[in-house]
Amino acid sequence: MSPIVVLYGYDVVKEALIDQADVFSGRGKLPLLERLFKGTGILTSNGETWKHLRRFALTTLRDFGMGKRSIDERIQEEAHFLVERIRNTHEKPVNPGRFLVHAVSNIICSIVFGDRFDYEDKKFLTLINLLQENNQLQKATQTQLYNFFPTLMEFLPGPHQKMIKNIDEVDKFILEIIAHHQETRDPSCPRDFIDAFLNKMDQEKGNDHSVFTVESLSRTALDLFVAGTATTSITLRYGILIVNKYPEIQEKVQKEIDRVIGRDRSPCMADRSQMPYTDAVIHEIQRFTDLTPLNVPHTVIKDTKFRNYFIPKDTMIFPLLTPILHDSKEFPNPEKFDPGHFLNANGTFKKSDFFMPFSAGKRICAGEGLARMELFIFLTSILQNFTLKPVVDHKDIDITPLISSLANMPQPYQVSFIPR
Repeated sequence: MSPIVVLYGYDVVKEALIDQADVFSGRGKLPLLERLFKGTGILTSNGETWKHLRRFALTTLRDFGMGKRSIDERIQEEAHFLVERIRNTHEKPVNPGRFLVHAVSNIICSIVFGDRFDYEDKKFLTLINLLQENNQLQKATQTQLYNFFPTLMEFLPGPHQKMIKNIDEVDKFILEIIAHHQETRDPSCPRDFIDAFLNKMDQEKGNDHSVFTVESLSRTALDLFVAGTATTSITLRYGILIVNKYPEIQEKVQKEIDRVIGRDRSPCMADRSQMPYTDAVIHEIQRFTDLTPLNVPHTVIKDTKFRNYFIPKDTMIFPLLTPILHDSKEFPNPEKFDPGHFLNANGTFKKSDFFMPFSAGKRICAGEGLARMELFIFLTSILQNFTLKPVVDHKDIDITPLISSLANMPQPYQVSFIPR
């Protein structure tokens, strides 16, 4: 029964999220997200809690290599494990989702928890299974109804209850890791995000109003783990499906890989500037995929006048991403997958202000830099080593997304990886 303001189109979203970034920086309260993340991490918190946690998270993630050469090398190392895992499929048709989610998850695990997990580690597999199950459960009607009738749905059985239970299990796993860190850490030499957070808690011991608590640590770690695993792995899974459908695009990317990188060394971020076509394909995958069409809801943090409308404080704002990523003036034939949307006539890469898959403004995705590195290194590593072979005629491959409330996901599929 609450009023919601929907922002439709690039100009109005830019005016709100960038030109009036502070006013529109509140996080809207979607009941399901509130129930899952309890409003204490970065994703769902507001006010001073959000400001302190986000600032700390961005600084600490940078300290541990996000966006730097050290994490570039870490992703290269994980790409090597991923390629070997794919090689062991021996050209049999497989659903690549599990491989991709393991590889992507290990990057955020190494930053937050201090270590990667072996692909056969039972606890790690359980954790990944819980997240993948939640990706499926969030498509259910009852799950989507939770946002409309939370009080009623809280007492009714259904997939939404399983989703809540799964997140509680992941939270327990993270609390175990935090407890182990508390016993083994050396304050003078933090190993990872958790150690750095525990050091911050020590510094704030005399502050009764500190936002740095074990609960906010577990929820922030959960936010980083879930967001850092799900979004990039879904985008990669969608990207492989799309490249599988268009053999001519795959061939062009592989020619560029062979010319710039060759077959004997691993791709790195320094290569991207010399690979405009590959860069354009990855941007087009993100544009076409339109992972979070509704965006994550915002609120205005004070009464505000916006385009001659009066918007009361705490009003929910939906700054839609689909109309921006599918704007027909900026991207001709937006429903068609076309790397040319990001290429100039002379073949150089073309930037676009309309490219907003990570949203914009104060609430832009904290892991944007990491996600861009992972998408480039993982996709180029796969296509450097393998040619994708569909199990059906490529013309019959369906790249329309599955319908869901929170995220666009690819249809289930299988593909064979043929060594080059």
